[in-house]
Amino acid sequence: MSTEPDFGEAWTYESIVSALPGIDLSDRVAVAFQLALFQVGVILFAVVYNAWSAALAGTAAVVVAAGGSVMMLRMGALVRSVSVSPAYRKMLFGSNIEVVLSVLAFIALVTYLFVVDPGQSETPLLNELFGPEPPMVLVYFTLLVLWDLCYRIGVSWWIGVVSLWRAIRYPTDQETTATLRRVDQLNIGFGILQVILIPFVIDHPSLVAALVGHIIAVTTFSGLSSIVAQRN
Repeated sequence: MSTEPDFGEAWTYESIVSALPGIDLSDRVAVAFQLALFQVGVILFAVVYNAWSAALAGTAAVVVAAGGSVMMLRMGALVRSVSVSPAYRKMLFGSNIEVVLSVLAFIALVTYLFVVDPGQSETPLLNELFGPEPPMVLVYFTLLVLWDLCYRIGVSWWIGVVSLWRAIRYPTDQETTATLRRVDQLNIGFGILQVILIPFVIDHPSLVAALVGHIIAVTTFSGLSSIVAQRN
C-alpha cells in the first residue's frame, strides 16, 4: 500500500503541504519549516514588542503544533501502509469532519479569550501575556498559532473517535492491528504532549479543564481502540 497522500485520502494539512506549487517538501522538511517559521515569529515579536513574558508560552504552543504535525504525518502514513476498510479510510480522511471540529474548538477559544475571560478574570490571559493593550499584529499572530493548535486538536479528536469505531466494526489481521495500534499510541502521545501547555493557563480554570478534558478524551478513545482491536 502507498503511504503517499492523495487528495481525498489525506487530511487538509497533508493536502496543503503536497499541493504547494513548484515545491516538493519531505515530511521532515515541512515540519522543520513550520517550526522555524513560527518560532522565528515568536522571537521577533518578543523583541519588537518586548513581549518576553509571552515568548515561553508561544514556544510551548509552537512545539505542540509541530509535534502534532509530526504525529499527523506519521499516523496518515501508517494508515495508508496497510489494507483497511475503504469505509474507515473515507471516514478518516475524506469526511473533513476534523476541520469542523477544529473550527468549533477555535471559535470556542476565541469566544473565551475575548468575551468570557475579560468578564471572569482579574487579568485576562491576553493582557497577562501581552499587557493591557495588546498590539493588533501580535494578537493576529497569536490567533494564527492557536488555530494551528486547534486544527491538530480537531484531527486528534477525529482520529480517536474513528479509530474506536473501526476497531469495533472492522476487525483486522494481527499485522494490520499492530500497525493501527501504533496510530492509537501516537494519538495518545500527542494528547500527553499538550500537558506542557497547562502551566501557562493554570490561572484560568476553564482552559485547564478544557485541556485536561481533551487529553482524557483522546487517551480514552484511542486507548479503547487499541484494546478492542487487540481482542478482536
